[in-house]
Amino acid sequence: MADFAVFWSVRIALAFYWAALALNLGATGWSRVARLAWTLGYACFLLHLAAAFHFVHGWSQDSAIEETARRTYEVVGVNWGGGVYVNYAFALVWGMDVVWWWWAPVSYERRPRWAEWGIQAFLAFIVFNATAVFGHGPIRWIGWAAFGACAVGVIRVRLRLSSTPAGP
Repeated sequence: MADFAVFWSVRIALAFYWAALALNLGATGWSRVARLAWTLGYACFLLHLAAAFHFVHGWSQDSAIEETARRTYEVVGVNWGGGVYVNYAFALVWGMDVVWWWWAPVSYERRPRWAEWGIQAFLAFIVFNATAVFGHGPIRWIGWAAFGACAVGVIRVRLRLSSTPAGP
């Protein structure tokens, strides 16, 4: 049960994360569905955090830091448990983004590009590291494929926008 709760909650969260991004990448008319996917992804991510703390760490912050430090050392050769706090920042940023989109959707849709790109770059950096760098097995390759598809989507949108004639 523990593995199921920890691993599948994050896999479902990532599926909603990628679906929301895909729906929001230049697709008009899908904003409500994208917002719902974004919200469900965040909710599943919170379930993942709760499952990991319950089943893996016994609600111990010290255990989470120690395990993060061990895993970071295995992957990048640095004994650092601060990634736990990076995950908290990820949860906070994604959660604030979800609330903003529901509370003030017009403001959210019209926010400055730097804000959108900054938020998405931070979230994507964490998701990339969680899947393509720290992930193992199929999730690693799924992470690489998803980021490749996202890059292609961003390039296509940028090319389409740059070829659109300017208004009067």
